[in-house]
Amino acid sequence: MSHVVKKRKLDKSRQDRLYFDSYTDVTIHEEMIADHVRMNTYRTAILKNSESIRDKVVLDVGAGTGVLSIFCVHAGARKVYAVEACSIAEQAENIIKQNQMDDKIEVIRGTVETVELPEEVDVIVSEWMGYALLHESMLNSVLYARDKWLTKPGGIILPDRAELYITPIMEPVVENRLHFWYTVKDQYGVDMSCMSEFARKCIKNSDITVNTVTVEDVLSHPVRFAELDLTSVTVEQLRSLKGHFTCDSFGSAVVNAFCVYFDVSFSCPDKPVVLSTSPFKPETHWKQAVLYLDEPVEVIQDTAVTGEVSLYPSEHSARHLCIHLEYRIGELKQESKTFSIPDWTSDNQL
Repeated sequence: MSHVVKKRKLDKSRQDRLYFDSYTDVTIHEEMIADHVRMNTYRTAILKNSESIRDKVVLDVGAGTGVLSIFCVHAGARKVYAVEACSIAEQAENIIKQNQMDDKIEVIRGTVETVELPEEVDVIVSEWMGYALLHESMLNSVLYARDKWLTKPGGIILPDRAELYITPIMEPVVENRLHFWYTVKDQYGVDMSCMSEFARKCIKNSDITVNTVTVEDVLSHPVRFAELDLTSVTVEQLRSLKGHFTCDSFGSAVVNAFCVYFDVSFSCPDKPVVLSTSPFKPETHWKQAVLYLDEPVEVIQDTAVTGEVSLYPSEHSARHLCIHLEYRIGELKQESKTFSIPDWTSDNQL
């Protein structure tokens, strides 16, 4: 008698617990603080908005170690409420005291959906972006805070705009890994080329692979397929974010994947400050989201690549992102594939 094992949908409390637990270790905070693009962009954007922040009340959603709250005090904030749900809040308190800002920054332990603030806020700052922008669904909490606590009119959100891009790529590392099995015989006298197909199924699966894409890998001009205005977008709209794309290949190459990345921008008095995760910009800890095709496709100069991208929460866990891709390359028939980011836990929830 055979048994089919199915994953049971995680209840929201377990989803949240797994999510917040992932931020209790120092490693993830070290990675974020060491990301110079992330840190310098937020610091620059906050300081450039000092006229809007000076003597105002700020809410830092998902404050982590509290570094953005400290930047806001540097910009002249009168009061900052640093809301953080996981135990890293204890370290944030230590950092804030060490920087002698505990009279201006109040760390509040809890989720923004459950805590109570003593007043409305003039500014919301948050580093909410996940892989492919929406993984982890932290933006939902920012929107909740916007609707409940942000002064209207006149309140500002940093960042206040986000854009998603897609481009076809040739990712050479995966092809080298597949070819590896053909080289074993020359090295050791054992033909293991039959492993290549097994390796293909393991590597080119339905996972959203977070990896660094180089400029040389990109095969067309990236296309923006979605944009979000954080001052007005709703949680309902985030449940199904989709857009079309059309691009032309640069030259003769092989498409074996698509790359999805994001930019977020901060409105400033002179011009917006942009944090970009583009392959054409310095690398960030977000890297890029790579979607491997089941089979590579050859293209030549100006081969049309068209399709539609849909981003939506996983049925198994609302904090996990799924990407459905429908695409057509040249005259070939339309193909489709659905991708997701692997779970935080290997627990199958039997």
